[in-house]
Amino acid sequence: MATSMFNLTVNSGVARLTLDRPEARNAIPVSQWRQLGGAALEAEAAGARVLVLQSGGTAFCAGADLKDFTAMHRDPASAAEFRRAMRNGIEAIAALAIPTVALIEGPCFGAGVALAMACYLRFAGPKASFAITPAKFGISYPQEDVARLVALVGPGQASRLLLGAGTIDATAAIRIGLVEGAIAEAEPFIAAALANSDASIASLKRGIALAAGGSAQDDEQDRTFDALIAGDELAAKLAVLRSKG
Repeated sequence: MATSMFNLTVNSGVARLTLDRPEARNAIPVSQWRQLGGAALEAEAAGARVLVLQSGGTAFCAGADLKDFTAMHRDPASAAEFRRAMRNGIEAIAALAIPTVALIEGPCFGAGVALAMACYLRFAGPKASFAITPAKFGISYPQEDVARLVALVGPGQASRLLLGAGTIDATAAIRIGLVEGAIAEAEPFIAAALANSDASIASLKRGIALAAGGSAQDDEQDRTFDALIAGDELAAKLAVLRSKG
């Protein structure tokens, strides 16, 4: 198996998953997407309470490795395998119950944008830039990633990014909602998330995802709400408040 380009460390509840292929601007080969999925699951199994996706080198991620595409010419089966492998990695990040944060430094292109969008929040450094360029190469973008893009920025800005295939800077990405803020804002959010209840965060994160998909009511969310209200964690926190009052 190829050496993984994803380096995972877990310390004090924070998993840091680093894209480490700087010689290729962290472009992700076909062989590496499933390893990304494995690293996400490993972080959760290690007890991480927050996952931070970051990069080594001067680029966040140049997207999929274009060198792999030549082998897919006239071979729909290998193209489909690439699509499935990419989905495995991206959806593993999206499915984590813990907060996930992308720290975007330098260029973030194509599938790199899809990977960042799978994170719960995105923060951009001053030299970050974003482009989604399948139209330049005569290809498309996975529908799951189109849906996330439209949910974040709306159909008009999604059209600008996908159909125009132009590059925007960090300021524009923040303005249109592709990222939530400047990279300096990331650590305060991470600290705040670590200080809050894991069970609450998991339920709230699921609720936000349901709402984004158009669901205003969900039986499982109702059951979780009831269980947390009646649960030991709230009782303990109320007891602490009473002791201070």
